[in-house]
Amino acid sequence: MTLLLARSDLESLLDPVKCLDALRRGFTAAEGEAVARRVVGKLPGQGTATALLPGVVDDVPAYTVKVNAKFPGSRPALRGVVCLHDLGTGELLAQLDSATVTAWRTGLAAALGTHALARPDAGAVAVIGAGAQAELVMRGLSELREVRALTVCDLDAGRAAGFAERHGARLGLTAEVVADPRDAVRDAGIVVMATWARRPILHAADVTRGTHITSLGADEPGKAELGADLLEGARVVVDDIPLAVEMGVLAEAGLDVKHAAGTLRDLLCGQVPGRVKGGEVTVYAPVGLPWQDLAVGWTAYEAARATGTGIEFDFLA
Repeated sequence: MTLLLARSDLESLLDPVKCLDALRRGFTAAEGEAVARRVVGKLPGQGTATALLPGVVDDVPAYTVKVNAKFPGSRPALRGVVCLHDLGTGELLAQLDSATVTAWRTGLAAALGTHALARPDAGAVAVIGAGAQAELVMRGLSELREVRALTVCDLDAGRAAGFAERHGARLGLTAEVVADPRDAVRDAGIVVMATWARRPILHAADVTRGTHITSLGADEPGKAELGADLLEGARVVVDDIPLAVEMGVLAEAGLDVKHAAGTLRDLLCGQVPGRVKGGEVTVYAPVGLPWQDLAVGWTAYEAARATGTGIEFDFLA
């Protein structure tokens, strides 16, 4: 039997702290992920189709295959499924809403990278792009450090206001909404970017010394949030260096492998340092890896089995 888990099921099952722990264990696993494939295909019009397979994590007796359709003009913009299979038999254990799994794993993995690279005293956060991924970055980051100020910028003023009100109330502060990204980042120690931008939003002159930037937008060819001048002068950490050069933040800036200080796995395992100088600009720019879907998906599956959540369906009937 296959367990079907919708977005509402996942939202009721998933816990930021447990997911942060699962992702941290994945990043620091003794053995890296088996060779994985990330396939991105452009569809007619605005859409892209993406497949990530297989997602494998040490000590998890399952693997994932994810298929997404991305349409920036739709709400939600991401639609698809994560298929969770038994590692020993191939049995389809569950199908999970991919938009929810992707938001949780992307946002919480980004929170880990943000916390690891930002100055220890950085508590003022600017969010550019107030969507689902930024939601989870903020939820995860507030579990890892104190957030003392929040500024929000989005092309949709109503969405920015809703994000500011929601997270301001949760954090016990008054969040500010601004229209210009450069104004948003002026006093921020931490900048979180999660947009569909095709041209750089921020350049070197827009950020102050010591700022950390997490850029989630450059996750497929043609997308870019940060200018080459900013990246050239920053300490850049990614989740996968070949992917960053092929299709991520380094590719869009025309930079090569030498501009990456290392991966988040390297940093969390103590193999490379994070922030070397207090005044340097740091950047975390992930593309997203298949095993992260499994880390969050398996956490949800175990919780669903324990609570009787979801609908059972027999595809072999």
